Amino acid sequence: VSEDERVVIDFHGVDDAAVVRLDGKEAIVQTVDFFAPIVDNPYDFGQIAAANSISDIYAMGATPLFALNIVAFPRNDLPMRILSEILQGGIDKAKEAGISIVGGHSIDDQEPKYGLVVTGRAVVDQLVKNSTACAGDALILTKPLGTGIIATAIKHGEAEENLIQEATALMTTLNALAAELMIKYGASAATDVTGFGLLGHLLEMCEASNVSAEIKFDQLPFIGGTATLAEKGVVPNGTKRNLDHAFQQVEFGDSLQEYEHLMAADAQTSGGLLIAMPEENVSPFISDFNSKSPFTACQIGVFHPSSGKKRISLL
Repeated sequence: VSEDERVVIDFHGVDDAAVVRLDGKEAIVQTVDFFAPIVDNPYDFGQIAAANSISDIYAMGATPLFALNIVAFPRNDLPMRILSEILQGGIDKAKEAGISIVGGHSIDDQEPKYGLVVTGRAVVDQLVKNSTACAGDALILTKPLGTGIIATAIKHGEAEENLIQEATALMTTLNALAAELMIKYGASAATDVTGFGLLGHLLEMCEASNVSAEIKFDQLPFIGGTATLAEKGVVPNGTKRNLDHAFQQVEFGDSLQEYEHLMAADAQTSGGLLIAMPEENVSPFISDFNSKSPFTACQIGVFHPSSGKKRISLL
């Protein structure tokens, strides 16, 4: 643990961002994320990378303030207009979030990469951590799953155009509304579903909160076409690693197939918020969210006291 008394959250935990206290009430919240392209359109990639980076601020219940670019680009191999389109996508998505990109750093690299350092602010007592879920809380997910599998299909030329458009729309959508409403309706804990997939991020939440979770596969939302691709074996290596990591802590229902295990572990980009919330607040949250969002939030499970056995039951 940091010896600096101003540090509220650092890398010793599993929260989505670092938090440093400014004074008795307010704190700076900061995160960084970047990755290689997962779609072919440079502008869309810029938007996706920016939305994904800003999401960690929203997951903490914080408000984004400004951002810095992180850029890697093969300047001798690709036209600079491609980089311009990537950066414009980031600028436009940051503007949608109400912030400016005020600087950054770039390097020459064989593979393009892009992301943001995002700085936000929060009232310390109103931070939403992933270590404070309570037994009896409902588990809510605010976006469908499947972007890792679909991104792999895009790379292999196996994704239909409508599927690409649907996944792109999901990944470019900010989690601002979900963050606003989870605070309004008293979320106990939250995280965003990104690289570790639903099972990985839920396992982190369960271990940090010392609870277990029961979720039902038929209640999990997926982008249409995800199951067909997964059954064909169109699955990224990151998703397979996620399942390997979580496997010993998950009790799988007997009726579930291996490809369905992989779907629940699929590595996401700019996924939704995974929210622990008192049961009595779930219905108004979902009703409010669904009336304003292009996506449907749904309850996917419930938290139980830790049994000392496996942390997650996927039935």
